[in-house]
Amino acid sequence: MNVINCKSCGRIFNALDRNRLCPACTRALEDKFQEVKQYLRENPNATVNQTSEDNDVSVKQIRQWIREERLILTNTAGCDIRCEQCGAAINTGRFCDKCKASMANDLQGAIKKPKGVLQQPKKSGHEKDRMRFLQN
Repeated sequence: MNVINCKSCGRIFNALDRNRLCPACTRALEDKFQEVKQYLRENPNATVNQTSEDNDVSVKQIRQWIREERLILTNTAGCDIRCEQCGAAINTGRFCDKCKASMANDLQGAIKKPKGVLQQPKKSGHEKDRMRFLQN
């Protein structure tokens, strides 16, 4: 049993996963996310700062939702969300499409593909019953 204090309100609760927020704060945060999501549907060109001010949500929290790919920005001009590898401006996630493709290719190359299973020639019914000896 992992009993911890909520990162937001300080209440003690039983943490069943890596979430550091109590169930009440998690629910409130999810409600805020839905408000921000609806706001961005109605105002697709809103900046992160404008969204933060209009919805009473921290810029840090909005950036976290963008990094988690829960939100996608339509206008990257006024935003400083950058690819963690090359520094290009992105509208969601942690990496740009070019870096994602590069990492996927690198991982594919790192995994060795099996060459194919060597198959033994099929033996007739008579050969199956024979005694075999190890060869040195």
